[in-house]
Amino acid sequence: MVIKKQYQSDIEMIMAKRHDNGGDYWTTPDRRLIKGSPFNTLNCAFLLLELGMDRTEPVLKETADLILSSWREDGRFKLSPQGAIYPCHTINAARTLCHLGYASDNRLGRTFDHLLEIQHSDGGWRCNKFSFGRGPETEFSNPGPTLIALDAFRFTHLLNTNESLDKAVDFLLDHWETRIPLGPCHYGIGTLFLQVAYPFVNYNLFFYVYVLSFYNKAKKDRRFLEALGVLQSKLINGKIIVERPNQKLEGFAFCKKGEPSDLGTERYHEILKNLEKI
Repeated sequence: MVIKKQYQSDIEMIMAKRHDNGGDYWTTPDRRLIKGSPFNTLNCAFLLLELGMDRTEPVLKETADLILSSWREDGRFKLSPQGAIYPCHTINAARTLCHLGYASDNRLGRTFDHLLEIQHSDGGWRCNKFSFGRGPETEFSNPGPTLIALDAFRFTHLLNTNESLDKAVDFLLDHWETRIPLGPCHYGIGTLFLQVAYPFVNYNLFFYVYVLSFYNKAKKDRRFLEALGVLQSKLINGKIIVERPNQKLEGFAFCKKGEPSDLGTERYHEILKNLEKI
């Protein structure tokens, strides 16, 4: 993708926030890489890529170096100098680095091994952090981080060759049926999930269908096809209409609420192209 003229102002707005958290590359002075969503280090790198910035641009290469500086020998990423390292931290860092072109980096190889080692028995990924208390639902994985993990794994040779990833796909397809809040962070499928959200920064219908469209395990599954049908029912003249942008991104041209998104529509066409490869 290349930067289109109508998105240059979006690029400039993101770049203008580069030091807003007190450090460089959208981080804090003590290098908290996920502070200040959506304008944090991980998200801003992803947004710039989505807007068409080449990943060889110095700002993205230097941001990648910053993220990699938080990598640990056991494969995890410590995105904050204080506190625990949670699986979702590692998953989000890995996903951003894969989009930045580092999927074949040896350090990421160790990260993917680590993620497979800690995969939960139901096929997904979860953190031992119970912000909402404990209940039967917290024994399950968190669907959101599981979807993000699959978005990272799709850049690797494990795509459509690994049974553990198929199990993660099944976990997410099961969630389409149960729809109940699952995991310690209570990810559910309800009204908000079913609203088309773009760009892909949270667990929602469009992101769900997009990622699963890369996995053969999902492509012919009734549950996936139902989710795809819901997404397609929301198209207007074949284009993605953004129903729920991140509130802090509402002023951006590429994801205006209630309007067609050309970049979102490009992602939809990617879904269709993926489905041709069954």
